[in-house]
Amino acid sequence: MSRIILVTGASSGFGALTARRLAAAGHTVYASMREIDGRNAPQAAAAARHAQELRVDLRTVELDVLSQDSADAAVQRILDEAGRLDVLVHNAGHMVFGPTEAFTPEQFVELYEVNVVGTQRVNRAALPHLRAQRNGLLVWVGSSSTRGGTPPYLAPYFAAKAAMDSVAVSYSTELSRWGIETSIVLPGAYTQGTNHFAHAGTPADADRAREYDEGPYAGLPNQILERLKALEPADADVADVADAIARVVDLPHGRRPFRVHVDPSEDGAEAVNAVGDRVRREMYRNLGLESLLRPADPA
Repeated sequence: MSRIILVTGASSGFGALTARRLAAAGHTVYASMREIDGRNAPQAAAAARHAQELRVDLRTVELDVLSQDSADAAVQRILDEAGRLDVLVHNAGHMVFGPTEAFTPEQFVELYEVNVVGTQRVNRAALPHLRAQRNGLLVWVGSSSTRGGTPPYLAPYFAAKAAMDSVAVSYSTELSRWGIETSIVLPGAYTQGTNHFAHAGTPADADRAREYDEGPYAGLPNQILERLKALEPADADVADVADAIARVVDLPHGRRPFRVHVDPSEDGAEAVNAVGDRVRREMYRNLGLESLLRPADPA
């Protein structure tokens, strides 16, 4: 069944790969990004070429997750063109790398705005329409770092991803009676194939960062990156994340997994999440709310 899908943060990385993979599966995909007529014009043009050459329905739409007006306008355009919206892939995000103390509070807030609050803006734009349909799917692209091994120098990013995971978990049961499903896809630390590490933000307080770089933590950043890369199997492919999302989308309603781990380095997140999700299910049973763990049948 062909679906209408919005993928946020689709100018590069997981987002671009996912948009193309879903379009190849026969869906109508809106790859959203900021500044389509500006700095992301080359990425928008590449998406258009891809659609024409492969004869798939891949479109771009302007969407800045930092703006509610932008999110509202993007969703409205999709509804005007396609008549409905079936799937929302929360992928927009940003990574930072450096000693935690050297990041300013304002940088923490900015990271939360993109990785956490941005999902709320898009949800508030899209969910009224999915609830009216009594059918839909939210895919949240999280990170194995929320429960798995957590190397140092990534604390602001890890904290934001953990917060997003908590929001996704809560939304899952608040939307299930509307017939809306939730799947959380958790990639591992892919050091190649995306721009996550290459384009990671750095601390604004350069003086404090220098104290770490020239003190007892000298050389640690390279050590972290080199050892993460060494843990990654030679055949690790970031396209596996896009493939996993496409498989989730194509599953029948009510049979989609709550979590999907795509972690070639196997950092332990899957084992920890299994325990946490089991405890959560038991709590819902004890509250007599077990039915919230399953999506209602579509209208």
